Amino acid sequence: MFGSSTYDPELRRRRVIVAALTVALLLAAAITYVLLTRNPTAAPSPADSTTATGPEMPAGPVTEPDDGTLPELPPVAVPPEFAELVAHAIFDWDSTALAPRAAYLERIATIADPTGEETPGLISDVAAYLPPETTWIDLREYETRQWIEVESVEVPTKWATALEQGGATLAPGTTAYTITGVRHRDGIWDDKPVSSRHDVTFTVFIICAPTYDACRLLRLSLLDEPLE
Repeated sequence: MFGSSTYDPELRRRRVIVAALTVALLLAAAITYVLLTRNPTAAPSPADSTTATGPEMPAGPVTEPDDGTLPELPPVAVPPEFAELVAHAIFDWDSTALAPRAAYLERIATIADPTGEETPGLISDVAAYLPPETTWIDLREYETRQWIEVESVEVPTKWATALEQGGATLAPGTTAYTITGVRHRDGIWDDKPVSSRHDVTFTVFIICAPTYDACRLLRLSLLDEPLE
């Protein structure tokens, strides 16, 4: 069999060349796909996808003071209302205001668990929801602002299981809410108003009465990876 008279070295060489070219083309296609689907937050565009229309909902972020600060978050004792407050505190921002990106992180720290045990992780969670500092500067050039339209605030189905497995280690009043909504973004691109909207979902883990009179924020899930 190895000495078959049908063996053709020239044919084998051509097949090797064709195979190599095929691999090269597939590799180039893969690299192109990765470049085209990179994280959109790294781009300076004011909206992930743009149109010539303004936001469908007239309500936007609350107007911020001109002194570089943010409005204080009020104390809220009702768990679902607090969860919605958290959603707006994270998603509602205006890059053209004097308040820097760091101010949004600092404000979240004011409603964190007073024990401080989860605060470092929480700040890291929130930082992942905000554009990176370099992108924030670019977005300011395009007068970009963002806000969330909350559609539902519900206790995840799996939270009951979580309580059964770890309830003994959780402080009384600890709960979770999964929030679904629409993230709106608008700005100016080539001297024209542009906007985008994207469905988002995430889970907030909070602690309320009887441990605290006003609810406190513990952690966030990854964006679009909520507790179901």
